[in-house]
Amino acid sequence: MSATLDPSTRLLTEAAHAKINLYLHVTGKRADGYHLLDSLVVFAGAGDRLRYEPGPEPLHLELAGRFGATLGADAAGPDNLVMKAAAALRAASAPTAHIQGGRLVLEKELPVASGIGGGSADAAAALRLLSRAWQANVPEETLLQIAEKLGADVPVCMASQAARMEGIGEHLSAAPMLPACGMVLVNCGQAVSTPDVFRKRDGAFRERAVLPAGWSDAQSMVADLVKLDNSLEVPACMVCPPVRTVLTSLADQPECLLARMSGSGATCFALFPSSLAAQNAAGALAAAQPSWWVWGGGLV
Repeated sequence: MSATLDPSTRLLTEAAHAKINLYLHVTGKRADGYHLLDSLVVFAGAGDRLRYEPGPEPLHLELAGRFGATLGADAAGPDNLVMKAAAALRAASAPTAHIQGGRLVLEKELPVASGIGGGSADAAAALRLLSRAWQANVPEETLLQIAEKLGADVPVCMASQAARMEGIGEHLSAAPMLPACGMVLVNCGQAVSTPDVFRKRDGAFRERAVLPAGWSDAQSMVADLVKLDNSLEVPACMVCPPVRTVLTSLADQPECLLARMSGSGATCFALFPSSLAAQNAAGALAAAQPSWWVWGGGLV
């Protein structure tokens, strides 16, 4: 009889996919100052990766990957969202959980403070990974409550599936059926402050979007998306003018169907009819602008 490996004693990994806002409407503002949003969120093949190696030492985080080395050791401390997620999960775990220490290694391949939910995706990955490793037996509802407290984008990153996101990020519902398509992501290399972007916004609120049950192809999806927008794109271009350059460069690529900014920036995306078309465009952009972070491929 073959033995079953205890998940608390083997190395586990979890993907943290980039979150993309196909549109983002700021629909209002709560009395406590939080803005209300309406957004259709999808997830790209690009992402970070989190690895857990159980061990006798206290749980700690190490940063690796393209962007991890530039953050410095302080970024891996207790204020990192991954470590906050671990602490919250430990507190909520059942008495039967196998809580262990060890090493978390975050391979940081997504740009930081870039509007594609990198930190939120990392926190969600930590909750999923450590729930398995520790056999935490935490109800899904409790996990979502933990996610909501960690950040507005963390709940939608828990499933890493296309969803409609409303409220301050906590109200999730099914997305329309999405067609096959390709996507290019580009970041100019400048971090953008979300509070600065909101301060530049003109103050007007957008209505909640009316969405169909689904789209048969990428062209019909884009025909609806062009009627919507990202309420934060114009103010982000004021805060970070290179965003406009990136949008123009994306729009100029052959077969580009739509170019738009994601979240509060500065990462921008473009939709293409296929993954191959997206990969070709990404290759051309990376060659023309070697200082940019560029990715091309499909959705997950």
